[in-house]
Amino acid sequence: MSIRLKLLLLLFGLLVSLMVCLQIGAVPLSWSALVEPKLDGGMSQQIFFELRLPRLLLGVLAGASLALCGGLLQDLSRNQLADPYLFGIVAGAAFGATIVTVWLPNLSIALPIAAFIGALLAISLVIAFVSVNRRNQLEHWVLAGVAVSFLLSSLGSAFLYMGDAFAANRIMFWLMGSLARAQITAVWVIAPVLFMTLAIIIFWRREIAALHFADATAKSLGVAVNKVRLGLLLCSAALTAVVVSYCGGIGFVGLLVPHLIRFWLGNSPLPMLFGSALAGAILLIWVDAAARTLLPSQEIPLGVLTSAIGSMFFLLLLARRR
Repeated sequence: MSIRLKLLLLLFGLLVSLMVCLQIGAVPLSWSALVEPKLDGGMSQQIFFELRLPRLLLGVLAGASLALCGGLLQDLSRNQLADPYLFGIVAGAAFGATIVTVWLPNLSIALPIAAFIGALLAISLVIAFVSVNRRNQLEHWVLAGVAVSFLLSSLGSAFLYMGDAFAANRIMFWLMGSLARAQITAVWVIAPVLFMTLAIIIFWRREIAALHFADATAKSLGVAVNKVRLGLLLCSAALTAVVVSYCGGIGFVGLLVPHLIRFWLGNSPLPMLFGSALAGAILLIWVDAAARTLLPSQEIPLGVLTSAIGSMFFLLLLARRR
Protein backbone atom coordinates (compact mmCIF):
# COMPACT_ATOMS: atom_id res chain seq x y z
CA MET A 1 0.00 0.00 0.00
CA SER A 2 1.43 3.39 -1.00
CA ILE A 3 2.05 6.22 1.47
CA ARG A 4 -0.47 8.44 -0.33
CA LEU A 5 -3.20 5.81 0.04
CA LYS A 6 -2.37 5.40 3.74
CA LEU A 7 -2.72 9.17 4.25
CA LEU A 8 -6.08 9.08 2.47
CA LEU A 9 -7.18 6.29 4.80
CA LEU A 10 -6.21 8.43 7.80
CA LEU A 11 -8.22 11.34 6.37
CA PHE A 12 -11.21 9.04 5.82
CA GLY A 13 -10.85 7.74 9.38
CA LEU A 14 -10.90 11.31 10.68
CA LEU A 15 -14.10 12.12 8.77
CA VAL A 16 -15.81 8.94 10.03
CA SER A 17 -14.67 9.68 13.59
CA LEU A 18 -16.13 13.17 13.38
CA MET A 19 -19.48 11.86 12.16
CA VAL A 20 -19.65 9.30 14.97
CA CYS A 21 -18.32 11.48 17.81
CA LEU A 22 -20.74 14.28 16.96
CA GLN A 23 -23.52 11.99 18.19
CA ILE A 24 -21.77 10.87 21.40
CA GLY A 25 -22.47 12.78 24.59
CA ALA A 26 -24.73 13.18 27.59
CA VAL A 27 -27.55 14.05 25.18
CA PRO A 28 -27.55 11.76 22.11
CA LEU A 29 -28.14 13.60 18.85
CA SER A 30 -29.96 12.23 15.85
CA TRP A 31 -29.46 13.49 12.32
CA SER A 32 -33.22 13.58 11.77
CA ALA A 33 -33.64 16.06 14.65
CA LEU A 34 -30.85 18.21 13.22
CA VAL A 35 -32.49 18.29 9.80
CA GLU A 36 -36.01 18.83 11.23
CA PRO A 37 -35.68 21.26 14.20
CA LYS A 38 -39.42 21.04 14.92
CA LEU A 39 -39.03 17.48 16.19
CA ASP A 40 -37.48 18.65 19.49
CA GLY A 41 -38.02 22.40 19.41
CA GLY A 42 -34.58 23.12 17.99
CA MET A 43 -32.74 21.77 21.06
CA SER A 44 -30.60 19.38 18.98
CA GLN A 45 -29.45 22.19 16.72
CA GLN A 46 -28.58 24.35 19.71
CA ILE A 47 -26.53 21.56 21.31
CA PHE A 48 -24.89 20.79 17.97
CA PHE A 49 -23.81 24.31 17.01
CA GLU A 50 -23.08 25.74 20.48
CA LEU A 51 -21.55 22.76 22.28
CA ARG A 52 -20.80 19.65 20.25
CA LEU A 53 -19.38 21.12 17.02
CA PRO A 54 -16.99 23.68 18.63
CA ARG A 55 -15.73 20.98 20.98
CA LEU A 56 -15.10 18.49 18.17
CA LEU A 57 -13.35 21.09 16.01
CA LEU A 58 -11.18 22.16 18.95
CA GLY A 59 -10.31 18.51 19.62
CA VAL A 60 -9.29 18.01 15.99
CA LEU A 61 -7.07 21.10 15.99
CA ALA A 62 -5.54 20.40 19.41
CA GLY A 63 -4.79 16.75 18.65
CA ALA A 64 -3.33 17.57 15.24
CA SER A 65 -1.22 20.39 16.69
CA LEU A 66 0.24 18.39 19.59
CA ALA A 67 1.04 15.36 17.42
CA LEU A 68 2.56 17.58 14.73
CA CYS A 69 4.73 19.39 17.29
CA GLY A 70 5.84 16.06 18.76
CA GLY A 71 6.92 14.70 15.37
CA LEU A 72 8.62 17.98 14.51
CA LEU A 73 10.57 18.13 17.77
CA GLN A 74 11.64 14.51 17.37
CA ASP A 75 12.96 15.28 13.88
CA LEU A 76 14.74 18.45 15.01
CA SER A 77 16.42 16.82 18.00
CA ARG A 78 16.88 13.40 16.35
CA ASN A 79 15.48 11.96 19.59
CA GLN A 80 12.26 9.95 19.56
CA LEU A 81 11.57 10.80 23.21
CA ALA A 82 11.10 14.50 22.44
CA ASP A 83 7.61 16.02 22.55
CA PRO A 84 6.07 19.34 23.67
CA TYR A 85 5.45 17.95 27.16
CA LEU A 86 8.93 16.56 27.86
CA PHE A 87 10.53 19.46 26.00
CA GLY A 88 9.19 21.92 28.57
CA ILE A 89 7.01 23.83 26.08
CA VAL A 90 3.73 22.71 27.66
CA ALA A 91 4.98 23.63 31.13
CA GLY A 92 6.11 27.05 29.88
CA ALA A 93 2.81 27.74 28.13
CA ALA A 94 0.88 26.56 31.18
CA PHE A 95 3.04 28.81 33.39
CA GLY A 96 2.21 31.91 31.33
CA ALA A 97 -1.47 31.00 31.11
CA THR A 98 -1.63 30.33 34.86
CA ILE A 99 -0.29 33.79 35.69
CA VAL A 100 -2.92 35.46 33.50
CA THR A 101 -5.74 33.24 34.78
CA VAL A 102 -4.91 33.87 38.43
CA TRP A 103 -3.91 37.53 38.33
CA LEU A 104 -5.67 38.91 35.21
CA PRO A 105 -8.82 36.78 34.85
CA ASN A 106 -10.75 39.42 32.88
CA LEU A 107 -8.19 39.72 30.07
CA SER A 108 -9.13 36.68 27.99
CA ILE A 109 -7.23 37.96 24.93
CA ALA A 110 -4.02 37.95 27.01
CA LEU A 111 -4.26 34.20 27.62
CA PRO A 112 -2.75 32.93 24.32
CA ILE A 113 -0.21 35.77 24.36
CA ALA A 114 0.93 34.88 27.88
CA ALA A 115 1.04 31.19 26.96
CA PHE A 116 3.23 31.96 23.94
CA ILE A 117 5.59 34.06 26.08
CA GLY A 118 5.81 31.19 28.59
CA ALA A 119 6.51 28.67 25.81
CA LEU A 120 9.15 31.00 24.37
CA LEU A 121 10.71 31.25 27.83
CA ALA A 122 10.84 27.45 28.04
CA ILE A 123 12.48 27.14 24.61
CA SER A 124 15.01 29.85 25.53
CA LEU A 125 15.92 28.07 28.78
CA VAL A 126 16.34 24.72 27.01
CA ILE A 127 18.62 26.26 24.38
CA ALA A 128 20.60 28.07 27.08
CA PHE A 129 21.08 24.88 29.13
CA VAL A 130 22.06 22.84 26.08
CA SER A 131 24.55 25.44 24.86
CA VAL A 132 26.71 24.75 27.92
CA ASN A 133 27.79 21.50 26.24
CA ARG A 134 28.10 22.41 22.57
CA ARG A 135 29.61 19.13 21.48
CA ASN A 136 26.50 17.03 22.24
CA GLN A 137 23.70 19.56 22.03
CA LEU A 138 20.96 17.35 20.58
CA GLU A 139 21.63 14.50 23.00
CA HIS A 140 20.92 16.77 25.98
CA TRP A 141 17.81 18.55 24.71
CA VAL A 142 15.33 16.16 26.30
CA LEU A 143 17.15 16.23 29.64
CA ALA A 144 17.19 20.03 29.56
CA GLY A 145 13.50 20.02 28.59
CA VAL A 146 12.61 17.83 31.57
CA ALA A 147 14.55 20.13 33.90
CA VAL A 148 12.83 23.23 32.46
CA SER A 149 9.45 21.49 32.70
CA PHE A 150 9.92 20.79 36.41
CA LEU A 151 11.21 24.32 37.03
CA LEU A 152 8.29 26.10 35.35
CA SER A 153 5.75 23.67 36.82
CA SER A 154 7.02 24.45 40.31
CA LEU A 155 6.84 28.19 39.61
CA GLY A 156 3.29 27.81 38.31
CA SER A 157 2.33 25.87 41.45
CA ALA A 158 3.81 28.66 43.56
CA PHE A 159 1.66 31.26 41.77
CA LEU A 160 -1.41 29.06 42.29
CA TYR A 161 -0.59 28.79 45.99
CA MET A 162 -0.30 32.57 46.32
CA GLY A 163 -3.57 33.15 44.45
CA ASP A 164 -7.03 32.81 45.93
CA ALA A 165 -8.40 29.32 46.56
CA PHE A 166 -11.29 29.68 44.11
CA ALA A 167 -8.94 30.51 41.22
CA ALA A 168 -6.67 27.59 42.14
CA ASN A 169 -9.57 25.13 42.15
CA ARG A 170 -10.82 26.51 38.84
CA ILE A 171 -7.49 26.13 37.08
CA MET A 172 -6.50 22.66 38.37
CA PHE A 173 -8.95 20.84 36.06
CA TRP A 174 -7.79 23.00 33.15
CA LEU A 175 -4.11 22.18 33.83
CA MET A 176 -4.90 18.46 33.45
CA GLY A 177 -6.37 19.10 30.01
CA SER A 178 -9.97 19.63 29.00
CA LEU A 179 -12.13 20.69 26.07
CA ALA A 180 -15.02 21.63 28.35
CA ARG A 181 -14.57 25.37 27.67
CA ALA A 182 -14.57 24.93 23.92
CA GLN A 183 -15.67 28.00 22.00
CA ILE A 184 -15.54 28.85 18.34
CA THR A 185 -13.08 31.65 19.21
CA ALA A 186 -10.46 29.04 20.12
CA VAL A 187 -10.92 27.39 16.72
CA TRP A 188 -10.29 30.69 14.93
CA VAL A 189 -7.13 31.26 16.99
CA ILE A 190 -5.56 27.78 16.70
CA ALA A 191 -6.43 27.06 13.05
CA PRO A 192 -4.30 29.87 11.47
CA VAL A 193 -1.27 28.93 13.60
CA LEU A 194 -1.64 25.26 12.62
CA PHE A 195 -2.00 26.01 8.90
CA MET A 196 0.93 28.44 9.01
CA THR A 197 3.10 25.76 10.64
CA LEU A 198 2.07 23.21 7.99
CA ALA A 199 2.93 25.71 5.24
CA ILE A 200 6.38 26.34 6.76
CA ILE A 201 6.97 22.58 7.03
CA ILE A 202 6.13 22.16 3.33
CA PHE A 203 8.41 25.08 2.43
CA TRP A 204 11.29 23.65 4.49
CA ARG A 205 10.62 19.97 3.70
CA ARG A 206 14.08 19.42 2.16
CA GLU A 207 15.79 21.14 5.08
CA ILE A 208 13.84 18.99 7.58
CA ALA A 209 14.88 15.86 5.66
CA ALA A 210 18.52 17.00 5.79
CA LEU A 211 18.31 17.51 9.56
CA HIS A 212 17.85 13.74 9.93
CA PHE A 213 21.60 13.52 9.33
CA ALA A 214 24.36 15.11 11.39
CA ASP A 215 24.52 18.91 11.47
CA ALA A 216 27.78 18.88 9.54
CA THR A 217 26.17 16.81 6.78
CA ALA A 218 23.14 19.12 6.64
CA LYS A 219 25.42 22.16 6.40
CA SER A 220 27.38 20.54 3.57
CA LEU A 221 24.06 20.23 1.71
CA GLY A 222 23.55 23.99 2.00
CA VAL A 223 21.10 23.98 4.93
CA ALA A 224 21.22 26.88 7.39
CA VAL A 225 20.85 24.51 10.34
CA ASN A 226 20.55 27.05 13.15
CA LYS A 227 18.07 29.21 11.23
CA VAL A 228 15.82 26.30 10.27
CA ARG A 229 15.93 24.72 13.72
CA LEU A 230 15.18 28.01 15.48
CA GLY A 231 12.32 28.83 13.10
CA LEU A 232 10.69 25.42 13.56
CA LEU A 233 11.17 25.61 17.33
CA LEU A 234 9.33 28.96 17.35
CA CYS A 235 6.52 27.41 15.29
CA SER A 236 6.27 24.54 17.77
CA ALA A 237 6.25 26.98 20.68
CA ALA A 238 3.49 29.11 19.13
CA LEU A 239 1.35 26.10 18.21
CA THR A 240 1.72 24.47 21.63
CA ALA A 241 1.04 27.78 23.37
CA VAL A 242 -2.32 28.42 21.69
CA VAL A 243 -3.40 24.81 22.35
CA VAL A 244 -2.43 24.97 26.03
CA SER A 245 -4.09 28.37 26.47
CA TYR A 246 -7.48 26.93 25.48
CA CYS A 247 -7.17 23.21 26.32
CA GLY A 248 -4.66 23.00 29.16
CA GLY A 249 -1.85 20.48 29.40
CA ILE A 250 -2.56 17.28 27.45
CA GLY A 251 0.38 14.92 27.71
CA PHE A 252 1.68 12.02 25.62
CA VAL A 253 -0.17 12.88 22.37
CA GLY A 254 2.99 14.38 20.87
CA LEU A 255 5.03 11.40 22.06
CA LEU A 256 2.68 8.50 21.29
CA VAL A 257 1.26 9.41 17.87
CA PRO A 258 4.53 9.95 15.91
CA HIS A 259 5.78 6.55 17.10
CA LEU A 260 2.65 4.83 15.82
CA ILE A 261 2.79 6.68 12.51
CA ARG A 262 6.45 5.73 11.97
CA PHE A 263 5.46 2.08 12.24
CA TRP A 264 2.92 2.59 9.47
CA LEU A 265 4.35 5.30 7.20
CA GLY A 266 8.09 5.07 7.83
CA ASN A 267 10.56 7.85 8.64
CA SER A 268 10.05 10.10 5.62
CA PRO A 269 9.56 13.53 7.28
CA LEU A 270 6.68 15.06 5.33
CA PRO A 271 4.33 12.02 5.27
CA MET A 272 5.18 11.28 8.91
CA LEU A 273 4.35 14.82 10.05
CA PHE A 274 1.08 15.05 8.09
CA GLY A 275 0.13 11.52 9.15
CA SER A 276 0.85 12.43 12.78
CA ALA A 277 -1.44 15.46 12.53
CA LEU A 278 -4.32 13.34 11.16
CA ALA A 279 -3.79 10.52 13.68
CA GLY A 280 -3.47 13.00 16.56
CA ALA A 281 -6.81 14.55 15.65
CA ILE A 282 -8.46 11.11 15.53
CA LEU A 283 -6.96 10.08 18.87
CA LEU A 284 -7.94 13.20 20.77
CA ILE A 285 -11.58 13.36 19.66
CA TRP A 286 -12.07 9.72 20.66
CA VAL A 287 -10.34 10.29 24.00
CA ASP A 288 -12.57 13.32 24.56
CA ALA A 289 -15.66 11.23 23.73
CA ALA A 290 -14.52 8.69 26.33
CA ALA A 291 -13.84 11.45 28.87
CA ARG A 292 -17.41 12.72 28.48
CA THR A 293 -19.15 9.36 28.71
CA LEU A 294 -17.13 6.89 30.85
CA LEU A 295 -18.45 8.29 34.15
CA PRO A 296 -22.10 9.33 34.52
CA SER A 297 -22.63 13.08 35.06
CA GLN A 298 -18.87 13.62 35.41
CA GLU A 299 -16.03 14.46 33.02
CA ILE A 300 -12.56 12.94 33.24
CA PRO A 301 -9.62 15.26 32.47
CA LEU A 302 -8.10 14.49 29.08
CA GLY A 303 -4.57 14.45 30.45
CA VAL A 304 -5.46 11.55 32.76
CA LEU A 305 -6.64 9.37 29.86
CA THR A 306 -3.87 10.30 27.42
CA SER A 307 -1.20 9.67 30.06
CA ALA A 308 -2.70 6.27 30.88
CA ILE A 309 -2.81 5.31 27.18
CA GLY A 310 0.71 6.61 26.56
CA SER A 311 2.24 4.82 29.54
CA MET A 312 0.66 1.48 28.57
CA PHE A 313 1.87 1.90 24.98
CA PHE A 314 5.46 2.48 26.04
CA LEU A 315 5.41 -0.45 28.45
CA LEU A 316 4.29 -2.65 25.55
CA LEU A 317 6.95 -1.11 23.32
CA LEU A 318 9.70 -1.81 25.88
CA ALA A 319 8.48 -5.38 26.33
CA ARG A 320 8.48 -5.94 22.57
CA ARG A 321 12.01 -4.58 22.11
CA ARG A 322 13.25 -6.67 25.02
